[in-house]
Amino acid sequence: MVTIGYFLASEQFGPRELVDQARRAEQAGFERLWISDHFHPWNDAQGNSPFVWGTIGALSEAVALPITTAVTCPLVRIHPAIIAQAAATAAVQCEGRFVLGLGSGEALNEHIFGDPWPNAPTRLRMLEEAVGLIRRLHLGGVVNHDGEFYQVRDARIYTLPDEPVPIYISGFGPRSTRLAARIGDGYCTAMPDKELVELFRAEGGGGKPVQAGTKVSWSPDEDSGLEYAQRLWASDLLPGQLGQTLPRPADFEAATQLVSQRAVATSIASGPDLDLHITQLREFVDAGVDELYVQQIGPDLNGFFEVYEKEVLPALR
Repeated sequence: MVTIGYFLASEQFGPRELVDQARRAEQAGFERLWISDHFHPWNDAQGNSPFVWGTIGALSEAVALPITTAVTCPLVRIHPAIIAQAAATAAVQCEGRFVLGLGSGEALNEHIFGDPWPNAPTRLRMLEEAVGLIRRLHLGGVVNHDGEFYQVRDARIYTLPDEPVPIYISGFGPRSTRLAARIGDGYCTAMPDKELVELFRAEGGGGKPVQAGTKVSWSPDEDSGLEYAQRLWASDLLPGQLGQTLPRPADFEAATQLVSQRAVATSIASGPDLDLHITQLREFVDAGVDELYVQQIGPDLNGFFEVYEKEVLPALR
């Protein structure tokens, strides 16, 4: 049976709001949490981007739900040794209920120090090296590392959980999905793509967990729900490599002007029709995911959590 969690959008809400949403999600019957890790929001209308590791510390005291970063990039903006330390601390704070979700990132967040943005094959090689380094550091000994992309001298993490932190890898195409199957303890995606899920399992993913996230815009009326979805999250519908290569929120704002309202309505369940919401979520269930995380876009959180607790979650279970 699929597990339903709540997706905390760091791009759209501040840290105190995210903690409040996590409490509401737990009370409404959501079973897990996803939380995004960004330096910038996708556009200025979203308006937030708190440091995820501070928020996770607060979440660990506020709720008892498992937490996954969806996803952290350990390539450029933050060295993998620092990610290893942050993840170990988060796992201790959460008493083992923490999963480190990792991915190859976006220029939007990773270019801020002026580093060149590597091409996709290079980023995957960087990710594989970073994962190996993080796993070594989580074993607790002194680590020295001279790699293709990263160097570490006499590094040891002293605050460690009882068990190594599980590392899940995101994948949005065959190459990254095969890498996730080979080096990850699980798989993260944002698409109900049955072929990629099956590829992950066939290439070594086997019985490893598959997580997926999706967005809905519940609202008492369809028009306002669709307006929120288009204004705030049309960036999810940009084609090709745009999501990984555009460097600024202003660039995403310009590009999303080309995304039609019809395309948004087709991709994001908006308004009060719960059949639309349930149908969208069932696409992920049918694709074979084990854990599905739902993000509410619109401002009516009271209405969202009420109808999901009473009607949507029971329908999926």
